[in-house]
This record gives sequence, C-alpha cells and structure tokens, in this order.
Amino acid sequence: MSGERALDQLLRTMSPELQDHVFVFCTVPGDADLSALPAPLLLFREREGITLVLRREDAERAGLPHLFASRLITLNVHSALDAVGFLTAITARLAQAGISVNAVSAYHHDHLFVPEHRAEEALACLSALCRAARSA
Repeated sequence: MSGERALDQLLRTMSPELQDHVFVFCTVPGDADLSALPAPLLLFREREGITLVLRREDAERAGLPHLFASRLITLNVHSALDAVGFLTAITARLAQAGISVNAVSAYHHDHLFVPEHRAEEALACLSALCRAARSA
C-alpha cells in the first residue's frame, strides 16, 4: 500500500489528531550508549550527533537538556512518501497563523510537532483547512 498522492484528496480526507504528552528535542553524541537512555519516539543520526525526540518527563528524568516543548499532531491520512505539496499546504497554513512546526513523514502518516502552547490553535487551523478542502 503506497499511500495517497493527490493533494486535493489528502487535504479533504486528512484527520488531524492531537496526541497525548509533551515532547522535547534532545541531542546526544553519536557514540552515546542509547540503551542507557529512554526509548525515543524518534531518533535521527546527524554528523553532529543523535537527535532524540522524547516525552518531556522522560528527558527530565534522564537529565537530558532539551528544547522545543511541543505537542504532536498526527495527520490521519495515508500519504505517499512522494506526495507533492501536502506538507507545503499544511506548513503554509500554520505559518500564516505564526505557528512553527517540525514535520516528520513516516511510512503511514505525516506528523507535526508544534509549540505546546499553540497546539489547540494549530489543530483548529488544520481542521479548518480540511473543511475548506471538503467544501471546494
């Protein structure tokens, strides 16, 4: 199953869902013993080190410095990894509202980390975008 590619269909059928927990971004050296750390929601290796996205309480319990307290919004539509314009439409709508976003595309869905204090507003913006696409 490869996912939806048509932008209009993606915007009409997406169902943004605010997930539980507050997530934070941390970094550890590339040679860090990951087995000694809390299991991350997301791990990404960069030249400079390893980025971990963890629940805030897990990062604090492990004593890891962290940034960007955020909430996670999952776009519940199976978007193709090569779909064109979907995240552009989403992030542009959030940018219009002055809401920053860190987007992650996974195999089945796209996921948005938005500032914790703007999560409900971001969810409302995305829901309005979906409604507008359905009525177009």
